[in-house]
Amino acid sequence: MADKVLDAEELREAVPSPPPGGPAGLPADPPYFVGRRRELDALRADIDRPGLDVLRGQVASGGRVLLVAGRPGSGRTALAVRLAREMGERYPDGQFYVRLGADGADGEQAARTLLRAVGAEPHGNVRDAFARRRAILVLDDVTTPRQLLDLLPGGTGNLVVATSDGPLPGVADVRPCTLGGLDAPAALDMLAQAIGPVRVTNDPRAAETLAQECGGHPAALRLVAAWLAAQPRMSVTDATRLLREAEAPDPLGRAFRLVYGALAQPVARMLRFLALAPAGVADAQIASALAGCSVSAAQSTLEDLAGCGLMQADGSHYRVPGFLAPALRELLETLDRPGELRLARARMLERTVRLLQACHASLTGADPAEEIPRALRFPSRAAASAWLHGRLPLLLAAVRIAAADGELDTLARRLVAGLVRALAAEPDAGDAGDTTAERYQLHTVVLEVAERRGLHREKAAALINIGDLDAEGARPLDALDRYRAALVAAREGFDGDAEGRALEAIAGTYLALDDPQRAADWYGRALALRQTRGELPHQARLHSRLGSLHTYAARYGPALREWRAAAAAHRRLKDLPAQARALSEVARVQEYAGHPEDALRTCRDALYWAREAGEKRLEGAVLLRMADTLERLGDPAGARLQRAAARRLLPAGEVPDDGEV
Repeated sequence: MADKVLDAEELREAVPSPPPGGPAGLPADPPYFVGRRRELDALRADIDRPGLDVLRGQVASGGRVLLVAGRPGSGRTALAVRLAREMGERYPDGQFYVRLGADGADGEQAARTLLRAVGAEPHGNVRDAFARRRAILVLDDVTTPRQLLDLLPGGTGNLVVATSDGPLPGVADVRPCTLGGLDAPAALDMLAQAIGPVRVTNDPRAAETLAQECGGHPAALRLVAAWLAAQPRMSVTDATRLLREAEAPDPLGRAFRLVYGALAQPVARMLRFLALAPAGVADAQIASALAGCSVSAAQSTLEDLAGCGLMQADGSHYRVPGFLAPALRELLETLDRPGELRLARARMLERTVRLLQACHASLTGADPAEEIPRALRFPSRAAASAWLHGRLPLLLAAVRIAAADGELDTLARRLVAGLVRALAAEPDAGDAGDTTAERYQLHTVVLEVAERRGLHREKAAALINIGDLDAEGARPLDALDRYRAALVAAREGFDGDAEGRALEAIAGTYLALDDPQRAADWYGRALALRQTRGELPHQARLHSRLGSLHTYAARYGPALREWRAAAAAHRRLKDLPAQARALSEVARVQEYAGHPEDALRTCRDALYWAREAGEKRLEGAVLLRMADTLERLGDPAGARLQRAAARRLLPAGEVPDDGEV
């Protein structure tokens, strides 16, 4: 196959495009869609058929659910998508597509994908998000009834079209539309569309025989027809003979063997290696990394493979058809050495790491590293964001591939780090763009790798990160278990910093559980560790936290010691504003303890350091504290003077009038 030269702009455009099957719309139609009018009419009629609830005299509890059942390659996805397109006008709130199955999204990912697509809260549920909509959901390759039930929308205005290998027991009021082979007219129509009507008309009996040899199987017909179209000098009779000679137990296997056997060796090798791509989806960048060739050569090969039915094209992305994946994996095991496959995976993952680095640079506005080729860079922040969200399920799949290999742990950790950084830099990380669940998966992968490799430091970091996510998700007891395990791992790895983080995290969790006594105990342990390590900034922060806890518990003696220690630590750090704040807290505790004269003297010290730091707002706050203290000492005139001085420093409305005190 001749190399197709892509200019730099075309290469950049190939990077940000989202993969097919995203929630923005339906995937592209196959190049040839024939027949199936009887099935389409039956499905249309089923939409308007009264449900069992209505027949029982009850109010309908949900929208209509249709099931298209058939083996991979039977055209079930094409039929579901065609039906959704034809019914689009009746459902004005959109058409949504999610691919499930072994290589697609799991149930939670699919739900988050749909929720993001409609701008709903990512922690919500599909039922509520679609309750007041009129939309079509195409759920492709459903493997279990639970997958379907968890994604059913609420309300009666939605239509769900699911595809599966067979019936889904447990899903009520669903009659599967089972697909068999194409009838003879439809099969001949497909051949005519692919190879031209003249070749069919010139030898109609041979065309009928070829269709019979394919068993009416849509995928087999598509493969043979595309292969025959690329060879205009070959007769249909010769093609039928070659198909019969192909060694395989079924029509689809014979068609694949025929087409695959005609490929040039480099093209056949790339096709096999494309089965290694996450979820079988690749663009020119991923294909070039897997095959070890140029991006332009990979793009040309992908186009040719799509042209002969061996790949499914959608924009700049290509997917290995589900019915071919088992055959390609079998060929990989037979023809390619394990070392070659590992090297191909490593190249693919390295390319993905660089794409994530380029994505992070675009999202943060930083200059990309020099080692990132220009062709991998994103033209804009919006393009990087679209790429990240569009490929997120595939990026997670790449992480799982790296971790499962067992020999690519370094790449797995780099991939996780790059993806976490990119997600953290994502401008839409809040609301519907929340990626907590994805980050949880990523840190879990790091934990698995660390445990397998005996990497105690990485294990501690992963446990702390997972614990933080548990804490964010209001699961404090789970977080506590994670932090305690992280403490053990940090000590085994002699990682003092992680040990300190774990100790502080345990203390913070007890505080969230409304147990300040235990929180103070664990903060004390963290402080002792930081003092042993001579980490003054951490000591200053921990003294302040302990001072707050003791103040809250009315233990004024310990509170004074901690706040004074915090002030001393900030003085050594030359952090004048923090020193002034700590002294202000010392004054507060002194006043609570019944020593207003001492509090007034301490306030004067705090005022001095606030002025030295040039912190006007802090100076005003200290003046207000002095005014309150003077008021309690029976000096209202002095209090008014301090409030007047504070009023000159603070915004209007922040200082109460003297009559309000």
